[in-house]
Amino acid sequence: MAKKPQPVPPRPAPQLYLVTPAVADAEVFLRDLSAALDAAPVAAVLLRLAPADERTMINRIKALAPRVQQANAALVVDGQPDLIGRGGADGAQLPNVDDLLAALPQLKPDRIAGVGGLVTRHDAMVAAEAGADYVMFGEPDAAGTRPGFAAVEERVGWWAEVFEAPCVGYAGALDEVAPLVKAGADFVAVGEFVWTDPAGPGAAILAAHTQLTLEAVE
Repeated sequence: MAKKPQPVPPRPAPQLYLVTPAVADAEVFLRDLSAALDAAPVAAVLLRLAPADERTMINRIKALAPRVQQANAALVVDGQPDLIGRGGADGAQLPNVDDLLAALPQLKPDRIAGVGGLVTRHDAMVAAEAGADYVMFGEPDAAGTRPGFAAVEERVGWWAEVFEAPCVGYAGALDEVAPLVKAGADFVAVGEFVWTDPAGPGAAILAAHTQLTLEAVE
């Protein structure tokens, strides 16, 4: 007698992933970061660091890590895998597959290893097979250029249908949050529009969370 097919468990509810601007002064930025973290739950914060010497960057991580972790979020540093342990961060996001592969031995199994800069589907599959904890689609490159949003939606939808590893869809504006949830993103990254909102980062992150939860329950 054929076995009854097992029901597929539902995907976990999507969560926000907060992306910082390039932080040069951690003490000054802490005020805006706290406003965002107090306004709505986020799963993780991707800390982007302005160029500086190694000691200065470590000190910036140390200044922000406790506040992020106090909010039950993970602090992930953009690049700089060598600084993660000394700064007290939870992991790193690498800018491409080659950098991910090089950093995995020092990050795994204790630290998060994410990856962005995935130009092709093949790159994303290689990253997942190598052990990336998540893949990110749609984030701006160093020049501030990002793919068209339709392409980001398509890539997130493809990933959600085929792979179990979590994916992050990058929302460049508030009205991109709900479509990324609908496409199947496990996390929605929000960045510049949060920090530039005239009402402040708290209001912006709360609005993003509202969009995320409304779409998730439909």
